[in-house]
Amino acid sequence: MALLVRFEFNQARALPYLNMISPRLPALLVLRIASYQAFGLYDRLWQFASVRELVAIAEAGTVASIGDYFLLHLIHGPGFPRSATILMWLFNISLAGGLRLFARLRREWILTGRSRAWATNGAAPTRPGPGPGGAEWQVGPCRRALIIGAGEAGVLVAKELRAHPELCYDIVGFVDDDRSKQGYMVADLRVLGTRADLPSLVARHDVDEIIIAMPSVPGRVVKEIVAACEGLGTRVKTLPGVYELIDGKVDVSRIRDVQIEDLLRREQVRVDLDKIGGYLTGRPVLVTGAGGSIGQELCRQIARFQPASLVLLGHAENDIYDIDLELRETCPSLNVVPVIGDIRDAARMESVFARYKPDVVFHAAAHKHVPLMEMHPEEAINNNVFGTWNVACAADRHAASRFVLISTDKAVNPVSIMGSTKRAAELLIQALNEHSNTRFMAVRFGNVLGSRGSVIPLFKRQIAAGGPITVTHPDMVRYFMTIPEAVQLVIQAAAMGEGGEVFVLDMGEPVRIVDLARDLVRLSGLDPDKDIEIKFTGVRPGEKLFEELLTAEEGTVATCHERIFIARSTATLDGSVEEFLKTCRELAAAGEAGGAQFVSWVRELTSHDGARRAGASGVRPLAARSGT
Repeated sequence: MALLVRFEFNQARALPYLNMISPRLPALLVLRIASYQAFGLYDRLWQFASVRELVAIAEAGTVASIGDYFLLHLIHGPGFPRSATILMWLFNISLAGGLRLFARLRREWILTGRSRAWATNGAAPTRPGPGPGGAEWQVGPCRRALIIGAGEAGVLVAKELRAHPELCYDIVGFVDDDRSKQGYMVADLRVLGTRADLPSLVARHDVDEIIIAMPSVPGRVVKEIVAACEGLGTRVKTLPGVYELIDGKVDVSRIRDVQIEDLLRREQVRVDLDKIGGYLTGRPVLVTGAGGSIGQELCRQIARFQPASLVLLGHAENDIYDIDLELRETCPSLNVVPVIGDIRDAARMESVFARYKPDVVFHAAAHKHVPLMEMHPEEAINNNVFGTWNVACAADRHAASRFVLISTDKAVNPVSIMGSTKRAAELLIQALNEHSNTRFMAVRFGNVLGSRGSVIPLFKRQIAAGGPITVTHPDMVRYFMTIPEAVQLVIQAAAMGEGGEVFVLDMGEPVRIVDLARDLVRLSGLDPDKDIEIKFTGVRPGEKLFEELLTAEEGTVATCHERIFIARSTATLDGSVEEFLKTCRELAAAGEAGGAQFVSWVRELTSHDGARRAGASGVRPLAARSGT
């Protein structure tokens, strides 16, 4: 073909050259097959072909054409026309690519035709059970959907929905605030307007569902979109935020209803992967409280950095079983070690550290329920103070390189037994840091959305029951952060710690609890104050209207990360560690009366006016730490 084109289809002129290459045709054919095999063209499913496959075809054709040149020009001499070799290269790529891409086009035609037919008929075929990717098969009328976000995620969503016509989505088009995209076609769908045009677009195109395909957009934008869609009669769905899309995978199974976490999401945390990998990769790591909300997320994110082993320590066997099973499924090559144990048992902690020798310890185990701990102060002291001391001393004795205490904003000017015990735990590890080769540090943050015992699960249960939603006070505000974001910042802060720091996370703007309740009611498709009553019950013992992340006199020191700060704390233990622990033990034994005294004692110890700040010489290590 190349020779005929070269000689303008003059067979008489082309025939001598055809006779010249005829003996070499088997060699040329073998060269083609070898080149295609080397570039994997025989190992691909061409109905799913993409740009990468086109590049592979071009590479294979180029290599084969270079071989043609050597065979035809070097063997037969300069008489063979060079332009014919170039034409052979063009025809080779065109025919090889065209035939293979036809499979992709055929699949697209079939899927598009089927989707249009189902959309025209107004229903998808009935089929029970989950469809591809775990998504449910659509039974009933097809949904006309508008995708907000004509970026990479939006294009992937559109392609995924088209690839699964059994889900019966009729994609109307895109909405995007980028003026340069307006009116243009993206993934064969037109960008119809901006977010300001949503009401008119929904009415004009009879839209049933709006899909927010912007994983990195802040919660403020999600909230604006949800508010704009109120009263339009459309369902609003979204992709998870970037913190949930750890693997970066976007598929139809991840499209879900908008949740309260989506309204509070922030820009993605900047993570220094090299710094984090430097202290986690290839090292044994232990997480206490691994069955809790924070502990489980710590395990998930630490697993990404491929530690030598990951020890899951907790006393709740069912929770440890769940996270152990999850990690074995998602990270089959990871050495996961589930351990059942109580941090209050010093001998058990010694045994765990002696056996597994963790190099990095994340201490997330704690009693955290404020009202419940007010009723049982001795349990809070024994678990949060003595449990922390047991784990910290074991880390010191067995030469762990880092110990990270998960602390709380309730440790600042504490008025509750829970906050006081966490502040006492901070003081203990700072004292221990003065005499240890282990880097001891604490990380404070506020409330995390979705954790057990938080207001979100409570509000959801109350809404499901028809109300009322109980809020303690109309002016009650809290800092909130999603669990994945908080854990990312904890892991990043731990990479920066030199020992003795109390890190403070940027929690963003405080949120009024009553506003959170109203948003949750709206997301449930109801009208707050009309469909669901909001009832104010009064501030409970140990609660503040406003939680602080720092005391006024502490202030902060900036770090190299814009969302992580160091508290400039001056409070230290008054006297020796032994005396401090002795007082803690006595107050724990005194029950409820001892709990009230404990709170006052810790506040006095850490207040600006009441602390007698001892220097390093005023804090003596326990004899037990040296093994005597």
